[in-house]
Amino acid sequence: MISAGGFLASVWEQLRQSLVRALGPFGPSGMASGDALATLGTRLIVALLLLVLFAAAYAVLVRVLEGAGRRLRVPPDLVGMLRRALAYVVTLLALLAVTAQFGVSAAVLGRVATAALFAVVYYAAWLVAQALLANATMRAGLDRSLVQLLSNVVAVVVVTLAVVTVMDQFGVDVLGVVTALGVVGIAVGFAAQDTLSNFISGVTLLIERPFRIGDWVELAGKVGRVERISLRTTRVVSRDNIHSSIPNAKVASAEIVNLSAGGPLRLRVPVGIAYKESSRVAREALMPVLGAHPQVLQDALHAPEVLVEELGASSVNLVMLAWIGPETIAVEPVVRSDLVEGAKEALDGAGIQIPFPHLQLFIDEARGLESVVDRFRG
Repeated sequence: MISAGGFLASVWEQLRQSLVRALGPFGPSGMASGDALATLGTRLIVALLLLVLFAAAYAVLVRVLEGAGRRLRVPPDLVGMLRRALAYVVTLLALLAVTAQFGVSAAVLGRVATAALFAVVYYAAWLVAQALLANATMRAGLDRSLVQLLSNVVAVVVVTLAVVTVMDQFGVDVLGVVTALGVVGIAVGFAAQDTLSNFISGVTLLIERPFRIGDWVELAGKVGRVERISLRTTRVVSRDNIHSSIPNAKVASAEIVNLSAGGPLRLRVPVGIAYKESSRVAREALMPVLGAHPQVLQDALHAPEVLVEELGASSVNLVMLAWIGPETIAVEPVVRSDLVEGAKEALDGAGIQIPFPHLQLFIDEARGLESVVDRFRG
């Protein structure tokens, strides 16, 4: 029977031999197994001490950076960027120092250091580009969606250049990778033509800005308020709270009527009176209706009017012109209904007839209908 001590000794020997076989490359050639484990342990302790030293150095440098930022009144965002850059540099140096303890060649370490340096440079370039883009877009007053799009484009360009540069440091065939990605991009472009068309149209709408979020527009035969402008669709909410998502390609190619862009909106309410009635009297009856409505503007530039528009087939057609503010466009049908109802009551109160279509029939030769015609004549 095997004793408990003998069993534990056997397990330890198997574990020791497995460690020697797995970690033997870290020790010199021909080194005894005990010396290899001792050397590995020493390197692990040194690596641990290096990590502690770098962590302590990072903590001290962060305190110095934050103190200097407070004294010099550096913006918190900039201090945060510098802190992230410092963390990146310290982490890189710590990894290089630790890996150097395990026999990594100087050539490999040099390539890693060069790639990391390029990454730092591209990161700094991205931060500068983001700051310049933010200032430029703020001055230009661009839409938030367009600002986000430009920011993403800059990020993609910087990341692509950084990846290509880093891959080149390790001997990767960058030209072959780029060629393969180009072929894949062409295939994806053919497969997603509608999506790309909507995307490009969305960018065009965000740049030209024929309307903004909150504007009342007429798009593709739909009248509503613009709720969202994305890179693929434009969402419009009608007065009946019906949400419509219209593809940007259809929006860009159609006629866009912006009801809010010009400020106050003028309503045209037609009213017909009989030919025997006086248009002046009708105007005097209709003007109080326009003046009494709370949503109709009454200033000098937007004074309401009643004009004779045309002489119709059976009526004299007047038109009531009333201006409403941009904030009233949402209830424009209600205002129009109030004016029509008020006009009907005002004309009835003034005794002015609102005609209906009349038709007079003149019969010159009524062959076969003489008896009927004579009856009406007689």
